[in-house]
Amino acid sequence: MKIMDFLSKDAVTVNIKAADKDGVIKELVDLLMAAEGIDKKNKNKLIELLKSREALGSTAIGQGVGIPHAKSDCVASLVAAFGISKKGVDFDSLDGEPVYIFFLLLAPQDSAGPHLKALARISRLLKDKYFRESLKSAIDEKTVLKIIQQEDEKKI
Repeated sequence: MKIMDFLSKDAVTVNIKAADKDGVIKELVDLLMAAEGIDKKNKNKLIELLKSREALGSTAIGQGVGIPHAKSDCVASLVAAFGISKKGVDFDSLDGEPVYIFFLLLAPQDSAGPHLKALARISRLLKDKYFRESLKSAIDEKTVLKIIQQEDEKKI
């Protein structure tokens, strides 16, 4: 599975402005909704689903990485948004460190397989320190997409 198979090219930002967990989730949901044409009436539902998942345990996996995710009937296929916070955000990370790199993942209600494969793929790639640092230092969205595409080509 390649990240570019589900990452929306228009749902990428290198400038997350939010300073807290809820703000980051809202910002990435807005980005994804605009990119994917998700009905605006579903915004609060998606935010609540993501916050409920966070309440079960933080999706910040350490090393400056957060992967907020949820399943919802608001999406027809697996979709993702990506964001970089230059300042870092307290996301209740497992290692207590701020989070700089965010992948927000939404999957249809009945798609356990693709959802888990996407989470595993993202987690595996982001274990690579060089990949993380490349993403963190990207100056624009085009650079982020290029870095992810190059990584997709390497590790299948």
